[in-house]
Amino acid sequence: MVSQQQSLRCEPNTGKYAAMPETPSTELREALVNVAQSRDKKSFAYLFEYFAPKIKRFGIKQFGVEAQAMELVQETLTSVWRKAHLYNSDKGAATTWVYTVMRNASFDMLRKMKSNKEENISEDIWPLLNESEDTNHEYSDHLEDQQIKRYLDKLPQAQREVVRGVYFQDMSQEQ
Repeated sequence: MVSQQQSLRCEPNTGKYAAMPETPSTELREALVNVAQSRDKKSFAYLFEYFAPKIKRFGIKQFGVEAQAMELVQETLTSVWRKAHLYNSDKGAATTWVYTVMRNASFDMLRKMKSNKEENISEDIWPLLNESEDTNHEYSDHLEDQQIKRYLDKLPQAQREVVRGVYFQDMSQEQ
């Protein structure tokens, strides 16, 4: 006997009608409704198994990097789990709803990547600034050294030796 969810199809070459298995869209819709209503993990596993490879393939085309594609899979299917209660089968197919969630997650990731790129550019500027400060610091140290040497030359010989020993050669005052 054919259930209400199954339809008949004509077998090729025989002309006989046989029960057609449930369409994936029907199974996907039921799985999504089960996740929404009772947080059914088996139904979610079915959704994950069905959609993850497709989302990953889209992510690789979109981002060109497998790691980001996997992040898209995770973001999308996490949102499906959290927002399954928002799915309305009267408004569209489960696949349409999941792909819309995926598209939105993809846009979010692209925005995030764009803002991170701008942040990375600003981070690249800091080493340049630090290098220029180091150069100025070295130059100013050189000027200070020259000035200190001029002052040392003005001191009597005994004091000059003590100052050089303490400050330049790390000796104690007794030495």
